[in-house]
Amino acid sequence: MTDPHPFTEALLTAYQTRTRVSPETGLPQTRDEALAVQAAVSAARGAVAGFKVAGQGDAPPILAPIAACDVVQEGGSRPLGDRFAVEMEIGFRLDKPLPQDGFPANPQEYFTPHLVLELVDQRIDGAVAQQPLPRLADAQLNAGLVVGPALSDWDGRDFTTLTARLLANGTALLDGEATVPGGSALAHLELLCASVGDHCGGLVPGQIVITGSLCGCPWFDTPTDIEGDVDGFGSIRVRLA
Repeated sequence: MTDPHPFTEALLTAYQTRTRVSPETGLPQTRDEALAVQAAVSAARGAVAGFKVAGQGDAPPILAPIAACDVVQEGGSRPLGDRFAVEMEIGFRLDKPLPQDGFPANPQEYFTPHLVLELVDQRIDGAVAQQPLPRLADAQLNAGLVVGPALSDWDGRDFTTLTARLLANGTALLDGEATVPGGSALAHLELLCASVGDHCGGLVPGQIVITGSLCGCPWFDTPTDIEGDVDGFGSIRVRLA
């Protein structure tokens, strides 16, 4: 079926040209329209490597696919453009199909936790970029993922507050305790599993669910070496150049 939203073409043009667009018409007017644009853009860009998710209280959650073509190897580099942001997060890789009767009480049998870096950018220029529905259609500003070390001996316990460090060109942006947004990484994971359905193909083994930034959303507009680590996981690096 042909996607009815001109916003889809605007976003795909932005990806192809590595520029930002300022669409005047065709903006999504509902959450369903924004998710339809998301899905159409995702289908055009190829395989999905995972999903991001955030709760909104009683409102439906924010969720967005992460394109496999945007995944950066740990220790690798990503062209900076005019600016990028980086968020250090806990991610969960799905190892086998989930049970049909709800989120498992033994998540360690289905998921492996990883330290990840989410890369953040926007494809929209101007005031439209600040509007919730266009942001949602624009994959909630996701621009890639760096997958770091796994916690191989995880026993299924939640991640709430962790000891973490994040350096940008050697300058500490985070050094000490950091709390997962909302205080529970597993709550984000369960929320995604409960709400994603078949959106963008649904959650399938090999994909990663990321659970919110431990460090805010720092932006960089000059070449930057990012180095992070979380106790129990190890370290992770990426270069924006």
